[in-house]
Amino acid sequence: MVTNIVKIIIVNMGVKMMSLGIFFSLKSINILCFFSELYYNFNMKYSFKNDYSEGCHPNILKALEKVNFDQQEGYGDDEYSKKAKELIQKEIKNEKSDIYFVSGGTQANLIIISSVLRPYESVISADSGHINIHEAGAIEAVGHKINTVKSKNGKLRIDDIKQVLDVHTEAPHIVKPKMVYISNSTELGTIYKKDELEKLSRFCKENKLFLFMDGARLGSALCSSKNDLTLHNISKLVDIFYIGGTKNGALLGEAIVINNDNLKEDFTYNLKQKGALMSKGRVLGLQFMVLFQDKLFYKLATHANKMAEKITLSFKKQNIPFLTNSFTNQIFPILPNDMIKKIEKLYGFYVWQK
Repeated sequence: MVTNIVKIIIVNMGVKMMSLGIFFSLKSINILCFFSELYYNFNMKYSFKNDYSEGCHPNILKALEKVNFDQQEGYGDDEYSKKAKELIQKEIKNEKSDIYFVSGGTQANLIIISSVLRPYESVISADSGHINIHEAGAIEAVGHKINTVKSKNGKLRIDDIKQVLDVHTEAPHIVKPKMVYISNSTELGTIYKKDELEKLSRFCKENKLFLFMDGARLGSALCSSKNDLTLHNISKLVDIFYIGGTKNGALLGEAIVINNDNLKEDFTYNLKQKGALMSKGRVLGLQFMVLFQDKLFYKLATHANKMAEKITLSFKKQNIPFLTNSFTNQIFPILPNDMIKKIEKLYGFYVWQK
């Protein structure tokens, strides 16, 4: 039997889900999927392709409309962006961290890496890392090599980093690895535990490497049933990271958090040069202000994880195997090709690996 791995992602809109599931039969295999009341329509597919297929949480739209005609300073100097930064600093328990808002994850990765690294320095990443496979060579385009390491679960280990360092000893004839890039949650739905991040952080400091966490799906990682990390922990353990809003209820936006004082100087120049310093920065700041009021950021991620868990349990009841043991809003069931063809008639999803 030929099988493929499919990728299913639950949207983080926090919309009330139906208490009843929709069952459909595929060669005596019943799979339970849950629908949003908003999209319960027999004439259209329900999409599990990504976590940004819908607009944003209603609270954000209401806030945007409410202050639409208020005049504010530009380029992130508005009162909403300032308030959002204060809320995030309070959440990470670090008032000294610098915070900047940008439009998306690829932009955040590009700006951070190009700002931190010198022209001859490189970044270490798992082969499944977003910067390696989903950014059209953005990092290479600004002159930085990505040293990739094979990873079955999307995570980096100390031995993986050592492997790269051990083969980069012929200075100055080859690139100098200077940054370690990790994602949480990873591109395969897995998460870093506190002890894992502590070990990575300690190793990076000992070897004078910057540790950068891609947090496009950080909400999902923090709200995983298996997570033991907090934003405060992350702020202490990594040099720089960002908090993803686009994939967790915002229209768009990521919040870059710089913890290492040595990386703060002139960062705004990089924002401007890369086209990321938005004149109407209020649009981004206001969204993060809403997300970090009343724990909305966490509520949305928790909701998405729970919905993904329900689908996971339904697959497991039918003895469907998975690529990884995910406890976030991304799941990767391994399905027979004939089943995939039938499911595709009703649902949108990606065939991740053949």
